[in-house]
Amino acid sequence: MTTGDRVLAPGEWAVLALLCERPGHGWALARQLTAGGELGAIWRMGRPLVYRSIDVLEQRHLVETAGHEPGSRGPNRTVFRATEEGRSALELWLGEPVEHVRDVRSLLLLKLVFARRLRLDPRPMLEAQHGAIDFALRSLETRARDAVGSERILLDFRLESTRAVLRFIDGLLADESELRARRAS
Repeated sequence: MTTGDRVLAPGEWAVLALLCERPGHGWALARQLTAGGELGAIWRMGRPLVYRSIDVLEQRHLVETAGHEPGSRGPNRTVFRATEEGRSALELWLGEPVEHVRDVRSLLLLKLVFARRLRLDPRPMLEAQHGAIDFALRSLETRARDAVGSERILLDFRLESTRAVLRFIDGLLADESELRARRAS
């Protein structure tokens, strides 16, 4: 999804999603995106990139200053919150499937975590993701039929990776259906 001059980077989306959850300052956001932070296993960002992301998001009117709070060491910290435009942009981004199987490990997991944390239904995105991955699988299968040598080895690996992603998505969709059925009864 583009907003402004270029597509937002995944880290910028992560910062926006955190600010959609609750207002915060750069230091607190950066803590969640460290190796030991809540999101660090999926996506990591250093503090300078978090602050740069806030600047980008603010320039695009996706976040705004919500106030200030005293810093534990040094000057007051600026607290930011998502704007309505920011919330809308994030919901659109969370609903889009990732383009490549290689992006599942980072982007799809990031989207799934934030969809759950923001209490958004992930099924439409998972269904779209299933369709995109299934299309990629069919394309790889066609290419693999005639492949030989190193190309065949690479395509076999990509086929197995793509099938694993489809199984993962199928499992998530089944879990969501089961959860919905339990809520309905």
